[in-house]
Amino acid sequence: MNTIAENVQAVRARIAQAAARAGRDPAGVRLVAASKMNGPDRVREAVLAGVDACGENRVQEFLEKNGANAYAGSPVHFIGHLQKNKVRFVVGAVDLIHSVDSVELMERIHRQAQALGVVQDVLLEVNIAGEASKSGVSPQDLPVLLEAAASFPGLRVKGLMAIPPMEEKTGENRRYFAGMRQLSVDIRQKKYDNVSMTELSMGMSGDFEEAVEEGATLVRLGTAIFGPRNYGKQEGPRDGFVG
Repeated sequence: MNTIAENVQAVRARIAQAAARAGRDPAGVRLVAASKMNGPDRVREAVLAGVDACGENRVQEFLEKNGANAYAGSPVHFIGHLQKNKVRFVVGAVDLIHSVDSVELMERIHRQAQALGVVQDVLLEVNIAGEASKSGVSPQDLPVLLEAAASFPGLRVKGLMAIPPMEEKTGENRRYFAGMRQLSVDIRQKKYDNVSMTELSMGMSGDFEEAVEEGATLVRLGTAIFGPRNYGKQEGPRDGFVG
């Protein structure tokens, strides 16, 4: 069984190869370790192995690991569904929130950020495949959030995030990744206030190479770094975040 450091090295090589196929600089792709269900010691291993950020899906896990100083030396991203009543635990405590999907959530983040005297960087989550089981705004409704950003100086919209369906065959998600890239390009051309399309968060352990080839700047990998998760009697994967 490979160590976390060996897994990170292998993933880096695959990212570099995918970037080369697309004529991209691999330095433009950041590796986020999706550390759900991995304790502080394993998170520290990933940080020491050189991941670019740690990503947490659940507020309680984030609080516990943050309290144990697990993320020392690494930025922390919140990549799971964020409930409005838990915004106060995340704003100002993480570097980037990937999963903003409503004007109401934007407003709650803005208010908390202003109360703390900070500006919170966020991504807008797009339900690119229109799956009823997943969070995210539809591509058609995305302009409502983009236009609202100007009213919320407590946050900065830095780009988009998506979780396409689980692939049954390699390559099936490429069309969704390409669609996200095109959305990003179109939004950049429209020049919304308080919106920059510098980040495109997409791709997990099963499909990150396709995502890199289609323009991802952030890939969120769990299994490829930490190995398979053992859910046992615990709650199973929610909202498509299996890493």
